[in-house]
Order: sequence, then C-alpha cells, then structure tokens
Amino acid sequence: MSQQQPRREQGDQAADPIKYGDVFSVSGELGEKAVKPEDAAMMQSAETAVLGKMQKSGPAAAMQSAANVNVSAGLVQPGDVTDVAAREGVTVTGTAVPGANIITESVAGQVVGQYIQPTGGGGGQPQGAATTGGGGGGGSTREITIGEALEAAGQTIPGKPVDQCDAAAIQAAEVRATGSNVITPGGVAATAQSAAAYNESMIKDEDKVKLGDVLSGATKVLPADKAATRQDAEGVVGAELRNKHDMSTTPGGVAASVTVAAG
Repeated sequence: MSQQQPRREQGDQAADPIKYGDVFSVSGELGEKAVKPEDAAMMQSAETAVLGKMQKSGPAAAMQSAANVNVSAGLVQPGDVTDVAAREGVTVTGTAVPGANIITESVAGQVVGQYIQPTGGGGGQPQGAATTGGGGGGGSTREITIGEALEAAGQTIPGKPVDQCDAAAIQAAEVRATGSNVITPGGVAATAQSAAAYNESMIKDEDKVKLGDVLSGATKVLPADKAATRQDAEGVVGAELRNKHDMSTTPGGVAASVTVAAG
C-alpha cells in the first residue's frame, strides 16, 4: 500500500481541508477535492463487499482518517460527499491470477491502492467488482509471473492510451521475462512500441490504441515467462520513470503491477 497518512503541521489550523492529492497519487479534479465522510463510507462498503471487511491501512482507512480531520476542523460536514466521487463512484476490483487476486481500489476512475490477496488455491477468483465479488480466503500463494502482471495492468486500466512510458516499461518487462535483449517480432513489447508511435500521431484519445488492447493475453504472447522478483520490478520501474517528466509511475500501470506481483 502506498497511501500516506494525512498530515498537518503544528500551528496550521487546517485552513484548507485534506485533499485527495494529499493522501493519494491522484491528479486532475480529484486531486483538488477534499476527502469527505461519505466518500470513505462508500470505499468501506466496497472493500467489505469484495474483501469481506475493511482493510487495515487500506484506502478506506486512509480516507476515513482524512475525512475525520476535515470534519473535526469544521471544513466539511458529516454526511458530505465529494461530487466527483458521487458522480463517478468508487470501485474495488479483483484481477484473478493463479493463486491470488490483484486487488485494485479506485476513486472516480483513479487508482488509490493496489495489492495482492492470496486465494490459497490453484486459480484466482474471477475478476470481480465491489457490487458483485467476494474476497478470497487466506492461504499460500504461488509466485506471480511477469506476464500475469502485464495482463493485470491491462485489466486494471484497459482504457489508458499506450505512450512511450508504457512501451518502455513493457519492453523492460519482456526482456526480464524472456532473459533476452532481443525484442520478439510481433511480441508484446514490439506491439507496445508500435502502439505508442501510432498514438503520438493521434489527437483524440478515443482513436488511440489502449493498454488493454496491447496486454490482453500477454502470457500467451511472451515466448518465455518467469516469476516477478524485486529486481525485475526495479528494472521495469526504472524504464517507466526514465520516460516520465514527473518521475512517478502510473497507478495501476505496468511498473505498479510488476511491483505488486514481486511482493
């Protein structure tokens, strides 16, 4: 989990409420919105529906803590809800890989938490959502491969247009999965590079090739695969960051998914 605990400096009497951008790596309209009590309640309900209970130190707990501070400071009222959260919703989804689910939690379409939940069996639960799924039980989990992590990224943010950052991360992942620096013609890395180049010529996002298009079936396309390790994750993260001006990985993206898979 990468959530920060809400912080206030001594003497700063909360002239401004704690915002989503203070707690999570989110941007745009959501990042500027105050965290409100009903937002936290919605995430608590979603976590409980999918996972069986609210997760300690998870997104719902972080949201509740921030909302409590905002209410105590008189900056929001009990029962308040953020308009963008009410409009676009909060979700908890599980992407099934053998022996585990990769759990992704989002507010208004932006990822605020991602982690692995073991299922204790040979296969993960079907991909589920807050309104329909149930959490897996405890138990041992087999290691998650790089190919499976790539597929999870494609399922987590399938509508993200592929850019050069994604392509670089996917190439680094393929190299580590196969153990070869030679990019497979027609493989997942080559397809990602082509998609990123094509997308640069497109103006509208709806015309661009998406991450879900490129990473669907990655485990079948890769000529070889291996369990993701921390060293693999560091390599993929480095490749993605080298191509980003803000030096932050995409929440739920390729580097994030490989990092989660590596544990």
